[in-house]
Amino acid sequence: MTSNKPTAPQSTTNAVPDDLVSMGYISGAFGIRGGVNVVADTEHPDSLLDYKTWWIGRDGNWRAYKVVEASVQPKKLSVRFAGVDDRDQAFALKGCQVAIPRSEMPEAGDDEYYWADLVGLSIVNIEGQSLGVVEKLFETGANDVIVARDGDTERLLPFVGHVVLKVDLTARVITVDWGLDY
Repeated sequence: MTSNKPTAPQSTTNAVPDDLVSMGYISGAFGIRGGVNVVADTEHPDSLLDYKTWWIGRDGNWRAYKVVEASVQPKKLSVRFAGVDDRDQAFALKGCQVAIPRSEMPEAGDDEYYWADLVGLSIVNIEGQSLGVVEKLFETGANDVIVARDGDTERLLPFVGHVVLKVDLTARVITVDWGLDY
């Protein structure tokens, strides 16, 4: 008896790395040969293509997928994985996170940070006032922007040198020159 339910390829390794960092998500399927569209949460979306194996998952369930074909589009990546051979299999991956083990990522340079490391950090201004916690970051073309949440209040802060004065990953605090009323 055959099933019409889409199946995903089995993991290429048995153990899921314990240092996965989310680098984007699958926004949908394209074509009839199992392609997916990926929105990368990276400075340069094509940097994800440096990794031949991506961990795809949701709700803590991860599987390794080998990238067999990829192209860079204006606002996304178009990718095909080994074992994902039709639109149904690709569509089953919609909404999944794309992650890479931190141990495979290069060290960040001086005054460079992975966005994933900034999410969850507290933001305090030079007056000692809390502006909330980093919820996410996004780029505008001119500069990156921090989205900070403090209860119901959302603040957008430019991630530029004259605003972001210090990032302390150990203390999990970002010190900024930014007022509560900006």
